Amino acid sequence: MRAATLPVPATSIPVSVRIGAFCVLWASAFSISKIALADCPPFLLLTMRFLLAGALMLGAAAISGSPMRLTPRKVLIFAALGIANPAAYLGLSNIGLQNVSSGLAALIISANPVLTSLLAVPFLGEKMSRRKAAGLLLGVLGVLFVVTHRLGGVVDHPIGIAFTVAALISMVTGTVLFKKFAPAGELWVGTGIQNLAASSALLPFALAFEQVADIQPSFRLIVTLGYLVLFVSVLAYVLWFHLLTVFGATAASSYHFLMPPLGLLFGWLLLGERVAITDLVGIVPVAIGIYLVTHSEGRFKHRFANMEKDSSISR
Repeated sequence: MRAATLPVPATSIPVSVRIGAFCVLWASAFSISKIALADCPPFLLLTMRFLLAGALMLGAAAISGSPMRLTPRKVLIFAALGIANPAAYLGLSNIGLQNVSSGLAALIISANPVLTSLLAVPFLGEKMSRRKAAGLLLGVLGVLFVVTHRLGGVVDHPIGIAFTVAALISMVTGTVLFKKFAPAGELWVGTGIQNLAASSALLPFALAFEQVADIQPSFRLIVTLGYLVLFVSVLAYVLWFHLLTVFGATAASSYHFLMPPLGLLFGWLLLGERVAITDLVGIVPVAIGIYLVTHSEGRFKHRFANMEKDSSISR
């Protein structure tokens, strides 16, 4: 029987709004995380964030009466996905954020669709058209254009860039693994388990390399941590896994090409980060690239229409 509780944000909401909400929440996380890191070391911040998000999601599922049809195999799969994606991806990116601007971090991570599409062909059986390939190429060229013009800056350090690139690779791997192995349905419970597994995986690193005394309790930390838990680890991740399930790895990942302008915007608004003319120029091929990727197959409009009508979160 299909559960009627805890839907992925109500499917009566237009899909364009859901996509837009995911992009805004995901892109804002870079700037919000950078603010939180001023008061808390990265591993401790992530450990608390994942622990709170996992407990919140599983608690909400239990209170709502959402069925938890979990087998040991499903729990192990969700736990492995939590370590491969949120723990590794955000652990590496938070380290990188200490040495790069939030805008550049968003730009590097936006190359996700290219690597995902390359892996999706052999591992997920997705097709690669020439138009889609051209769009992916334009997207990565736009990102590389901006990155190369920022390498000589005083804010963005090569070590920070290296950690952010490693975070990108981790996210791509987690995306493909989720699409290939994640059990159908139970998205809220599954995401909750992923968060708890990520918290458990990062806790030893937090205790080994960081000190609890280094946390500086402040209203700013409470607000930023609360935002990261509720709006990013809970809502944005559920939206992401929902889009990944419905659209497929390549099409869903292509929306990460929208992160550069949003990431630069949040960096400017919240952190006063510089936005150069080269950043704006690089966004042009990125925008064209995402259009080509998402419109490269005639089936896209059909999928889009079906998603509007879809009232289930299962495959």
